Amino acid sequence: MVVLNRRNVLVVTGVLVFNDSIKLREAQVMLKDNIKNLRKEKGLSQEELAIKLNVVRQTVSKWERGLSVPDSSMLISLAEELGTSVNVLLGESVEDKTLNDDVDIKTIAERLEVINLQLARRSEMKIKLVRWILILLCIVIVAVFIAFGIMQSDYLGWNFNNPELAVAGTLLHGFEFVFVRIAPFAFIASVIGIVFTYKRR
Repeated sequence: MVVLNRRNVLVVTGVLVFNDSIKLREAQVMLKDNIKNLRKEKGLSQEELAIKLNVVRQTVSKWERGLSVPDSSMLISLAEELGTSVNVLLGESVEDKTLNDDVDIKTIAERLEVINLQLARRSEMKIKLVRWILILLCIVIVAVFIAFGIMQSDYLGWNFNNPELAVAGTLLHGFEFVFVRIAPFAFIASVIGIVFTYKRR
């Protein structure tokens, strides 16, 4: 059971940060799993639940995949549609009085805001990682092209009667043949990907 209360929350320059990131992650996982499991228990599809909540199906899908969480007012509506309580959705036991029947909206909003901040930060880190991988790929492609330009297929002049040189020369020739045909497309795709990740910031 995950217990999240105000003692776990620190206010730092106006941003709410949990001092126990593991508990926060567990809470987010529990929330998405509870939404998915309770929806299935009610026999509802994502589309049907979305219609009841006046949101698009992709929104429900993001909740269930842990890509975002509903805000406090939506969480209350969600609990009502799933025939449960906010306590259960947030992973609180029924006996736990951390959240009573008079739901503390401010506390819920704080929890959800922190989870959304964590998800946004995680998403930003993934985008940065993809961007640097694409940048590195572009550098490697350019470096290999320069290397081939300097070599000017010198390996074709090797003594192919020598088995070792024959194998090495054949492999280099095969690699160059494939590389010069695929690399330009990979380079263009990488540049497009880099531009796209900057637009996602």
